[in-house]
This record gives sequence, C-alpha cells and structure tokens, in this order.
Amino acid sequence: MRNTRFAKIFGSGPIGLAISLILLLLAFWINKRLDPPPILGDQLVRSSILLVSILMTIALVVWSLKSLPASDRGNRLCTDGAFKYVRHPLYAAFLSVFNIGLAVYLNSYVFVLWTVILHPIWHYAIRYEERLMIEIFGNQYLEYQRKTGRFLPKLTFKPWHTP
Repeated sequence: MRNTRFAKIFGSGPIGLAISLILLLLAFWINKRLDPPPILGDQLVRSSILLVSILMTIALVVWSLKSLPASDRGNRLCTDGAFKYVRHPLYAAFLSVFNIGLAVYLNSYVFVLWTVILHPIWHYAIRYEERLMIEIFGNQYLEYQRKTGRFLPKLTFKPWHTP
C-alpha cells in the first residue's frame, strides 16, 4: 500500500521523474550510437528555444504552485488558476514545454522521440494519482476529468451559429 499522505503531496512526480531520467540517459546512449543528423544547425536558435522553454516552464510551475500550494494538495480540489486548463500543470510544464525545448537544444531526433514517448508513459504513471483523487473527491473529480485534459488543454470547438 502506498503512503497516501506522500501521494497526496507529491503524486506521481517522483516515479515519473525517475522514469524520465532513465529514458533520457537511454536516449543519450542511443544518440551516441546512431549519430543521427542534427535538427537545427544554428546554436543561437536552439539556445533561444531552450531559454524560452525554461522561462515558460518556470512561469507554469509558479502559477501551479500559487493555484494549489503543497499544503492543499489532496485536501482541496483545485479547478481554477493553472488547474482550469490541465489537471496536472506541474507535470505538463516539464512534459509539454521544457522537454521539447531540451530536445531541440540537444539537436537530435532521438531526443524528440524521447519527449513523444514520455507522454504515454506519464499517462500510465498518473493513473494511481487520479484514482486517489477520485477516492477523495468522487464525482466532483470525475466531472473535472471530463472537462479538463491531463497534460494538454482539451480543445473544444463550438460551431458557429448564424442568427
């Protein structure tokens, strides 16, 4: 049985981070063996993309922490602030913003593939955390899940109505 207090505060983060780092090391090893062609030749462009992704990640992390402080995690269902758009904004900051900037900076399709592979892995890893939230918040969390994406905002299109 997992420690519920630990899970409420840290969620799937430690496990997901460990898997992500192991796969990053594997990507470095594969990249060295394959030596694929670079994505971009210009170091300044790659560095700029990384810098922008770092700044965006920091902004998302700060916004997430302000939206739901660690002391409230698992004790209050937050559906506003950063959580209005995605259920896991802290994870999304790294998965969907930082990792892409890092992959471009490292200048290899192997690292781009690494970022793509991480999404389904994190979707799998997050299941326990979401089951815990359903246990705690019940139908309120189920409705929140229906309306909000895990790591990327759900896109909903409203058809144009003509008068």
